[in-house]
Amino acid sequence: MSGDQDTDRYGVLLYYKYSQISNLNDIVDFYESNCSSLALLGRVRISSHGVNVTVGGKLSCLERHIEAVKANSLFEGTDFKLATCHRPLNDKVAKECGFTSLSVRIVKELVTLGSNPILKLPEISNAGKHLSAIEFHSVLQNADKESSANNLVLLDARNLYETRIGKFHAPNVETLDPEIRQYSDLPSWFEDNGEQLKGKNILMYCTGGIRCEMASAFIRSKGAGFENVFQLFGGIQRYLEQFPNGGFFKGKNFVFDHRISVGSSDPNIVGTCLLCGCSFDNYSPRCRCTYCRMLVLVCSSCQQKEAAVYACELCQKQGKAVGSLQSIEFGELKSSPPDNEFQNVSSDAVFSSQMPCGDDVRCSRKLRILCLHGFRQNASSFKGRTASLAKKLKKITEFVFIDAPHELPFIYQPPARRPHVDCVTTSLPSSPPPTMEKCTRKFAWFVAPGFDGTCGGDWKVADGPFDPLQYQNQTEGYDISLTHLKTVFSQEGPFDGILGFSQGAAMTAFISAQQEKLRGEIDFRFVILCSGFAARVEEMDCGLIKCPSLHIFGNDHGRDRQIANQASRELASIYDADCSVIVRHDSGHIIPTRSPYIDDIKDFLKRFL
Repeated sequence: MSGDQDTDRYGVLLYYKYSQISNLNDIVDFYESNCSSLALLGRVRISSHGVNVTVGGKLSCLERHIEAVKANSLFEGTDFKLATCHRPLNDKVAKECGFTSLSVRIVKELVTLGSNPILKLPEISNAGKHLSAIEFHSVLQNADKESSANNLVLLDARNLYETRIGKFHAPNVETLDPEIRQYSDLPSWFEDNGEQLKGKNILMYCTGGIRCEMASAFIRSKGAGFENVFQLFGGIQRYLEQFPNGGFFKGKNFVFDHRISVGSSDPNIVGTCLLCGCSFDNYSPRCRCTYCRMLVLVCSSCQQKEAAVYACELCQKQGKAVGSLQSIEFGELKSSPPDNEFQNVSSDAVFSSQMPCGDDVRCSRKLRILCLHGFRQNASSFKGRTASLAKKLKKITEFVFIDAPHELPFIYQPPARRPHVDCVTTSLPSSPPPTMEKCTRKFAWFVAPGFDGTCGGDWKVADGPFDPLQYQNQTEGYDISLTHLKTVFSQEGPFDGILGFSQGAAMTAFISAQQEKLRGEIDFRFVILCSGFAARVEEMDCGLIKCPSLHIFGNDHGRDRQIANQASRELASIYDADCSVIVRHDSGHIIPTRSPYIDDIKDFLKRFL
């Protein structure tokens, strides 16, 4: 190959560096100027803690970029992973992987570890010890020769769809695959499975190394029993460069660029088709789980069959079914419902195109938020009341609305009675209530003691005048509501968060108070409590709630006549202040959508993207 031809060869460059950056704008300017001048495309993520970069272009340009980066002392010791490859052949894949443009962004975290972005991150200086590819291989190779082998465990820090096409396997060494949808789920997995790691020598690995940096620091921060954590320096990519035949790594290494995966000289296929089970490991078709949008493996033969609803392994465990696709109307997905599918579920947005955005960079999909209406409301009316909010958040959220399980009777307040001049009590002329066909059904999450659950087919006369403090006496029925929500999460989940309004906020608080107990049945990352109050039930006496929360309620001068300002303040006080945000407004019994309130709401939500 001639020298001119060699300079035209295409390549991909990956690197990260943890380093304190005091002036972010200077680094942004450098990357925008340098990458643009060299015609490099891809993603550059910059935070005060360092950079995470994946770019592609001519090899000669990538090499010039490396030299320019090395000239800055901030990047001393950076491991630049440069690989020769073909140019992007599929525009769709290139676009999803971010290789059709240059994106330089400032982010709070280079990798998002944990679903609670408000809490303090572990110190990266406490990360596990680096092992070179040769050292990592040697430890695994000698494991079956030493009595200490049973004290060794391999921990994969990647997502489930990555591990399904390749992972490490060493004789006599236990390998733990957390089977997570996204990297931020790893701490939750650790909380449930940490005992399997305690006292062990933990060998961690990921694609290129950055996820292990933060994850190993997180594990070591747990103290005694978690001191011996090691990480594969340079990740699987450096290991396969050192061991082209694959060594102890079986299958292919999933990468977050247009190459999709990189394999060794070993032709064996690890992955299998989701539907028929045949050997298959090609993610190029970009098939996705219908429910959560995670990538799934579907072979060419199964793709050609009648359009289907794909359910990934995790969604299947939650009760999601694989079935035929009935229709796609107006861009909205509609699938065949199970026998007990809800008729009272309303969604204001279609599924977003979730796509991994880079090695260890969070996806840009919309946040799915389950919305719980207030007392004597329903999904339809609450959707109408929040239309302005949904419109202003449409780029980052998808709201899903459901009815509460307790249907309420229609209450008729008779005309007031007043004494006549001759002291005879008379009624004002009465007008009949509306006909039933003009009435919409109303629901509740909590009901008053003695509620018999029957709503009848006609109006009921109110027991007395309206009581603005009636919500304090609604303390029954939450067990039925909880069972109802478990089914909703199983049928319609997953959800990133729950938004509750008024009594719906009380139900949301009730759930978040039991978040650990409900894990696996009702999983979420945050709650939004609007005009909320704490239900007077035993389960709320649980100590400080550590769930990330946004509290929105009227201030001392607000006009909320339904829920007292003090009640909402008391609810906010039982949440950990380190992971809660409070927005006070001067309006009534509403969710405000004007500035500065909407800006505060957006800031809270963006932390979970």
